[in-house]
Amino acid sequence: MQRRKFLKNLGLSSSALTLATGAVLPSFASNSVKAEPTFNMDFAPHFGMFRNSAPGGFVDQLKFMADQGFRSLEDNGMLGRSIEDQTLIAKTMESLDMRMGVFVVDGGDNWKVSLTSGKPEFMDHFLDTCRKSVEVAKRVNAKWMTVVPGYFERNLPIGVQTGNVIEAYKRAAEIFEPHGLVMVMEPLSDNPDLFLRHADQSYMICKAVDSPACKILYDIYHMQRNEGNLIATMQKTWDEIAYIQIGDNPGRKEPGTGEINYGNVFKFIHEKGFTGICGMEHGNANPGVEGEKALIEAYRKVDIS
Repeated sequence: MQRRKFLKNLGLSSSALTLATGAVLPSFASNSVKAEPTFNMDFAPHFGMFRNSAPGGFVDQLKFMADQGFRSLEDNGMLGRSIEDQTLIAKTMESLDMRMGVFVVDGGDNWKVSLTSGKPEFMDHFLDTCRKSVEVAKRVNAKWMTVVPGYFERNLPIGVQTGNVIEAYKRAAEIFEPHGLVMVMEPLSDNPDLFLRHADQSYMICKAVDSPACKILYDIYHMQRNEGNLIATMQKTWDEIAYIQIGDNPGRKEPGTGEINYGNVFKFIHEKGFTGICGMEHGNANPGVEGEKALIEAYRKVDIS
């Protein structure tokens, strides 16, 4: 069902909107809100980004996002949600004609003692989490899942660490590929102990794994901090980039609050023919409803025409 057709039918009683689980779909905050034009770029907010404008829970927030012209959602913590919440989110998104962006394949202790080590216990835990992620991806109609290899193993040469990560991702690709799912590895800038930090490094690992189930998540905020030269770097690694995330630098807020020329960056992405999701993985520059309105307007200003 198309979103605008769905919005016209919001007068239905809640009893008519019963999920397969037997749960009743909660009422939306307002049935009279005029839907805004759909964004041309497929920007994906996350839960909590519009908590003041839509304080009624998952369904209320998703309806608000759709009303504002957003076509997707990303939810890093989806793997840890209850089956009931996952099902509710999926059913609501289907009704609103929205698609699911990334969630994180949470490696637990692998974040610090990582896949770089080659230790069987960390490999086993990672692969088990990948198998659980397949079940969740099917439940919520997701295609992409974020993976990070973790920290440097200081006692091993960099080549051995890289080999260990490649082996782990080859094994994971064997899990994801039969289901048409894609793990997207994310170079990060949070601290210098992280193993995966650069686009060319990620590109090399993708080429070595050699699977459509292993690609790059290019987070513009992290990559600006780690290496800059964004458009040229994306150009060099483009054929392995499957997912993009957004955040201005410094501050990791919406476009226009930092130094990145998002108008030019989005123009490049659009001209490359990108039809994937651009996840809004950042905070709000200003608090409250007014801050949320300003965030939406910031995206209107940089959306491609």
